[in-house]
Amino acid sequence: MLVAFSVSPSGGDDGDSVSEAVAAAVRIVRESGLPHETTSMFTTVEGEWDAVMDVVRRATEAVSARAPRTSLVLKADIRPGHTGQLQEKVRRVEQQLGD
Repeated sequence: MLVAFSVSPSGGDDGDSVSEAVAAAVRIVRESGLPHETTSMFTTVEGEWDAVMDVVRRATEAVSARAPRTSLVLKADIRPGHTGQLQEKVRRVEQQLGD
């Protein structure tokens, strides 16, 4: 499965900057060993349900430890039996654009 998620603190005293809390979440993802990609808005993780959801939970907890309130947005593509989709889905679109 692929899970794209965005976790962010709110209600803290740091003004508009959320980079420290977000970095803590991204660190959890990177240390998980699961295939992943981080963009300006989301981090996408690929793996089995339990492993991916554990990473999302731990990343959310890391942010929650830094703020009184946490926002989590999550989108999942659940497709049993398929791996490597983090790059493959993009490759298929690029192939269509090249035609």
